[in-house]
Formats: sequence, structure tokens, C-alpha cells
Amino acid sequence: MMTWCKVLILAGLAMGMTPVRADYLVGMAAFAKGDYRTAWSEWHPLAEQGQAEAQFNLGVLYDGGLGVNRDYARAADWYQRAAGQGHVRAQFNLAVLYANGLGVPQSYTEAVRWYRRAAEKGLSDAQFNLGVLYENGLGVIRDHAVAAGWYRRAAEQGHAAAQNNLGVLYANGQGVPRDPMIAFAWYEVAAAGDNAKARFNRDQLIRGFKPEQLAEGQRLSAEYVQRYRPTAP
Repeated sequence: MMTWCKVLILAGLAMGMTPVRADYLVGMAAFAKGDYRTAWSEWHPLAEQGQAEAQFNLGVLYDGGLGVNRDYARAADWYQRAAGQGHVRAQFNLAVLYANGLGVPQSYTEAVRWYRRAAEKGLSDAQFNLGVLYENGLGVIRDHAVAAGWYRRAAEQGHAAAQNNLGVLYANGQGVPRDPMIAFAWYEVAAAGDNAKARFNRDQLIRGFKPEQLAEGQRLSAEYVQRYRPTAP
């Protein structure tokens, strides 16, 4: 069963906006208080003027049915406008809609296109989802090596699900050389981030370990935990 990262909600204030418009901040304050209709009223004129952050925010409101009737088509439209301006989180959310056929025709090809744009800019959730698509051959030719590459980029940013999936590839020798020690280390890191699948995979893996293998795995995993401890969701 595939595991996906879901839609990102609003995150922070006006990233990349200089200067920050007062009406945008009024919208953010209203959103924080749960007054989504006021937030919509403040952001809509800005979005129509082409402000990418406001366009993204409107997409989130329509995506979640916050202060408006849920409308995935309108969400996709606003995400598309922001994504076309290089807004990373809008690119990610648009990819999620394409992957699930919400408000747009279902298309893994389009999902790959938008995930890739966000992934190349360093968004770990996009890197993870792109890895899932390559691992399963959805919208692309199945390629475990490419999947491993994207999982690694996300894993090194502390993405627990990517750490687990990368561990699976090392355990099975898919796209990377089979290496139970490295698999164990990635499982341990992900488990430190409370990833239940990683704990299960780790416990299954060590059943076949000899004492010296377990000791080596624990030494390596301590290094990985220090370097790649999962970030808070």
C-alpha cells in the first residue's frame, strides 16, 4: 500500500513578499482566528492582482472548504496560477490534486511534472511523493534507482517516511546495493521520528542479525540519527 504526503496547509507569513501588504496580514490574522470568510475577502483582491501567496492561500481555502464551499476545481485554478509563478507549496498541492483527480482530470503524468518542480526546489514532501511515483511506475517508467535518489534527498532533510522507504530499498537491494546495515540505520532514524512502519521493518530485519551485526547496525544508526533525525511534522 502506497503512503503519500497530503496537501500542505498555510505555512507562515507571506514567504518572499516584499513588502508585506497590510491587507494580506489582516487575512492571515483572520485565518489564525478561524475567520476564514474575512481571510478570503482580504486575499481575493490580492490574488486577482497576481500575488502568488494570496493565490495559494485561496487555493487552500477552497481545498479545505474553509469559509467557502469546498471546490477542488477552484482550488486547482488558484494553485495553478501560483504554481506558474514558481510558488513551491502551490506546485505541491496542485500535484496532489492531479494524483487524486480532485478538481482536475486524474493524471500521474501531471502530478510528476508538478512534484518535480517542487522537489527540485528542495521540498521534502514533494521529493518523497516523487519517489513513490518512481517506485511504483506511476506517470513514469518504474525506476528504483531514481526513487532511491528522491527518497534520499528527502530522508537527509529528516523526512521519516522517506527514511523508511529508503531503508526498504536497501533491505531488498532495489535501486541500491543490498545492505542490511544501512537499511537498519534508516529504519532506526525513521523510528526515532515515531514512524510505525519503520519500527516494524526494523524489528523484522534484526530477527536475522547476529550479535556482531546488531552491534554494527546500532553504531551506524547512532550516526544517522545524529545527522538525519526526523523533523517535526
